[in-house]
Amino acid sequence: MSRMMLKARGRGAAARRAVAVILGPVVLSLVASGCVPADSTPVLTWYTTSDDGGQAVLAAQCTQAAQGAYRIRTSGLPTSADAQREQLARRLAASDTSMDIMSLDPPFIPEFAEPGFLAPVPSDIAARTTAHSLAGAKAGASWKGELVAIPFWANTQLLWYRKSVARKAGLDMSQPVSWEQLMDAAQSQDKYLGVQGKRGESMTVWVNALIKGAGGEILANPEAKPRDLSLGLDSPAGTEAARIVSRIGRQALGGPGLPTASENESMLLFQGAKGSFMVNWPFVWPAMNAAVKAGNLNESLPDDIGWAPYPQTVAGTPSAPPLGGIDLGVGSASKHPDLVYRAIECIVSPQNQTEYFLGNGNPPADSTAYEDPRVAEQFPMAPLIRDSLETSAPRPQTPYYSEVSTALQRYWAPPGDVDPATTPRLTGEFILQVLHGERLL
Repeated sequence: MSRMMLKARGRGAAARRAVAVILGPVVLSLVASGCVPADSTPVLTWYTTSDDGGQAVLAAQCTQAAQGAYRIRTSGLPTSADAQREQLARRLAASDTSMDIMSLDPPFIPEFAEPGFLAPVPSDIAARTTAHSLAGAKAGASWKGELVAIPFWANTQLLWYRKSVARKAGLDMSQPVSWEQLMDAAQSQDKYLGVQGKRGESMTVWVNALIKGAGGEILANPEAKPRDLSLGLDSPAGTEAARIVSRIGRQALGGPGLPTASENESMLLFQGAKGSFMVNWPFVWPAMNAAVKAGNLNESLPDDIGWAPYPQTVAGTPSAPPLGGIDLGVGSASKHPDLVYRAIECIVSPQNQTEYFLGNGNPPADSTAYEDPRVAEQFPMAPLIRDSLETSAPRPQTPYYSEVSTALQRYWAPPGDVDPATTPRLTGEFILQVLHGERLL
């Protein structure tokens, strides 16, 4: 889901204090107005992902706004994406009536929508909540051409660069740059590229962006049944993606820790003396500034950092930045779907998306939520985030995403073992064998 991966020291405690400060007046206001929910007030459960307390704040605010029509309580999901998927799938399959609101990683959505686990989105709610949704965010919340969840917040990766390195390498960062240019620049300057080479979801994110950026698809017909699936890995786009990953791994352009590097490790590498360019989510900006404030990084570092659109797989061909974020889904067994969608409409209002961005660092899915001047002040790269979300590409949208992603990670990590001549073909063959029941992951 690619949420903020690194919290500054003390932010968790600060967030809890902030929640307490906000919730206190809310509760007192309810008591004073005589609107304390009675025992008969419907309680809507919101299964939330990890953040700095923002979802709890929104739950309290929207409970107050409901004026006794409903009350939202939050229940935290596990921190790992795999554990989240497992818990949600089990509860949904068992027709758990408490599955009112679920914070869903976009790759989960087809798996939950296909068997009818998600309640239909009312047309009026869909129209209002997505009137200004960024294209990537809306695509990630859809399945088979229909909106099946409501975009809450969205995320994408940018190309972060050290201005001093780019200048010495002769790169004009005001123009689109390609992976080839970045690899050549890092090599010529004896620097490292910040990429995620770990066998994990970040590898699927990288490979998908590379293939999409070359005009290809991992799955050519993602809505098909397993026996009818066609893969696009063994293609010019797949070969070019493998060439890039392989070169970075085999020429040690990603540093010695590349085989175990996730988003945090990439950020730390980028901050060091051999940092040059990095693809990563926007969490790195507040994380780096917090580290500078704490005295853990040189105070001049932020001035040397720039940002640009995601690099092109093929020079001259627009890139396809990764899509992350969270969508809000409603369980089909919920006892109060009408109330639940009213609550979701409150949660995802542009104003609330703005406040959630400022307080938790997770970018809005709504384009108008970027217009608040505080956003540009706190996140000067916000316009680029917004523009990148317009062109961002979801990971393969299929009910069999878990199998596809796990297979990709198996064959494309570590990067140094990737062979452009064989890896795309072998990966595709393995995915089909797994889906046909001929091999096990």
